Amino acid sequence: MLAVYIGFFVWRGTGNPVFEASSQSESNAFSPSFMLVDHQGNTVTEKTYRGQWLLVFFGFTNCPDICPTTLSDLAVVIDQIGGKAASVTPLFISVDPERDRVESMAEYVSAFHPTIVGLTGAEKQIASAVETFKAYYEKQQPDRDQSNYAVAHTSAVYLISPDGTFVRTFGYGTATEVFVTELNKRL
Repeated sequence: MLAVYIGFFVWRGTGNPVFEASSQSESNAFSPSFMLVDHQGNTVTEKTYRGQWLLVFFGFTNCPDICPTTLSDLAVVIDQIGGKAASVTPLFISVDPERDRVESMAEYVSAFHPTIVGLTGAEKQIASAVETFKAYYEKQQPDRDQSNYAVAHTSAVYLISPDGTFVRTFGYGTATEVFVTELNKRL
């Protein structure tokens, strides 16, 4: 039963499901917020990025597939929107604060694109950020030495407007052309 539950939450951020603010009821609307540390060691909040369009993705640096694929896609999107990219900031928020420290986040995000910002923090800070985005994560059963584990997490990318309001999600595997078209409409 646990596998079905986890599968649902991973699925809800994959494939076709797309959630837009205009199609949600008022009770489903949310205002994302966080206080975390960026990959350069600076404390940041959602207000740090006011005036920027945000592409927010939750994941972890030891992820074998979803995270590197999504970050690679976001790098392509940033490159394809050209000069408009100056008004877009991709944020990669770790859901694995035990292993994802400032240094490892810096190394990881720099492998994808110089504009991607890696964010981490204490467990309570991560949990609070995830909650305000109505996202999900759960540490999976570790191996015997406790160091090798995965983290199930929402795989959607959240689009946040320059005034800090939720606009929509993009499901895992969304074509980069869809991102580019959506951003070009809004920039």
